[in-house]
Amino acid sequence: MPRTPSRRTALQGLAAAGAAVVGFDPFTRSWAAEATSADGRALAGLPRLDGSVHTDDASLTADSDDFGHIVHRRPAAVLRPGSVGDVVAMIRFCNKHGVPVAPRGQGHATQGQAQVDGGLIIETTPLASIGPVRPGATTVTVGAGARWSQVARAALAHGLTPPTFTDYLELSVGGTLSVGGLGGQTHRQGAQVDNVTELQVVTGAGDLVRCSPARHADLFHAVLAGLGQCAVIVGATLRLVPAPETVRHYLLPYTDLRTFLDDQRRLVQEGRFGYVEGQVNADADGAFRGYVIEAVAYGPPVGPAPDDTALLRGLRHDPAGVQTSDLGYFDFLDRLAASVAALKEAGLWAFAHPWLNLLLPGRSAAALTESLLADLTPADLGPGVVLLYPVLREKLHAPLLRTPDDPVAYLLAVLRTTPPGDTATVDRLLAANRAAYDTVRAAGGTHYPVGSVPFDAADWREHFGPVYRRLATARHTYDPRGILVPGQGVF
Repeated sequence: MPRTPSRRTALQGLAAAGAAVVGFDPFTRSWAAEATSADGRALAGLPRLDGSVHTDDASLTADSDDFGHIVHRRPAAVLRPGSVGDVVAMIRFCNKHGVPVAPRGQGHATQGQAQVDGGLIIETTPLASIGPVRPGATTVTVGAGARWSQVARAALAHGLTPPTFTDYLELSVGGTLSVGGLGGQTHRQGAQVDNVTELQVVTGAGDLVRCSPARHADLFHAVLAGLGQCAVIVGATLRLVPAPETVRHYLLPYTDLRTFLDDQRRLVQEGRFGYVEGQVNADADGAFRGYVIEAVAYGPPVGPAPDDTALLRGLRHDPAGVQTSDLGYFDFLDRLAASVAALKEAGLWAFAHPWLNLLLPGRSAAALTESLLADLTPADLGPGVVLLYPVLREKLHAPLLRTPDDPVAYLLAVLRTTPPGDTATVDRLLAANRAAYDTVRAAGGTHYPVGSVPFDAADWREHFGPVYRRLATARHTYDPRGILVPGQGVF
């Protein structure tokens, strides 16, 4: 009988193929003619694929980094799938050999969450199918690698839209559904994970499964905001709603934090606007004491023509500083595109991003914000931004998206940008993130896991709290060898 190849044997073969750890065991029976190493030789032992496996230095180096530019873990190989079947085949292969696996969408993680040391990266970008979308449809099925900008454009061609977006549209559907997907519409429509009717996933055992609230519900709820611990998302069916053609965009300035937070709370509880967020800006002295509510009213055909007097009635902003603009709906959704292009042109997109993302309980949001921002300097924020806005707990239903036990929670996002070569500053900011998390946790707040907060398995157990056992059971059931997404450090 042929022996069963070990993970070590599998990885040693790849080394012989010309990259750090590549090639696989020669005792397996099949191989992929299109899987090639750095020197162009075929890799023995791989299943036959529609796409390709890459072990060249450029591919491995690219997938050893992410938007955070803080953590670097080098994979052994990169899969660019030509089909969902490729994902199934390679995860089965990796499960057999005990090789770790992580999916990578747009690489927008900030602390190595989607990196894997000496394992396989599955680039989901090729899995970008959308549709079909039909007029009057209530859902659309898309590939995990589709970007939200692409989904929005396809839906808008028929007067439809997903209900909730993150502020940056060039993120993959699979990526945001793995963490939650919060945005300015969340107070009315829930998170992106709350607007999924079905998922197509590949488990850690290599099984292709369709799951929903009515079918394999345990897996469905373990995947949404589940940080990739049980299965790789390869497709999702998303809810659609009628889209406005135009919106009215308001920027409302405040000088007092508590007034700002109270007015935000009022707006989301009354549901006056389709979108509510907020920013905290530095004043002339460098202290973060300037506040702006960003609010958007949807126009026809989903709402009436915006009435400024009615929409702003009772708010306590500075009326002299109000900015108002009318935009096309997609122009509003994609409003960050010009800023991102400028950051890329200036080279700042390649800077380190030691982000802090926390959910504060509403009852202590003012005190926590004052404490957490007291020591923040414009230099440490860099060309970043501080976001602060409320979400309603009653709209959030995904069990693994952990929120404070408060009817209104506030997302505080300190989105820092700092030179990646200044490791001392990066380390200091990561330590500050951890201290901030500890302060918020003690007050009943939670971590929104898209940022850079040093966490270990014990932290994750505490983070998931009463649903940790459910996640651990699903992990044991669907990824029994524990090969999926080790970069999160959950288990």
